[in-house]
Amino acid sequence: MKNTLPSRPRVAHLTLALLAIILLVDHAQSRPINPYQAPAPVALGSGQAPTAAHCTAF
Repeated sequence: MKNTLPSRPRVAHLTLALLAIILLVDHAQSRPINPYQAPAPVALGSGQAPTAAHCTAF
């Protein structure tokens, strides 16, 4: 039996399936957010100076 789907829909379906698998694995392995240690949703930064990025060398 020959596959009757053209290649573009097949690739699109495989891409969506892979994306769904990645999201499910990520959701299964992630921890819930602790609201008492999380920054405020409107915070523009942590207030700490960066220490490990290349732009901190200046």
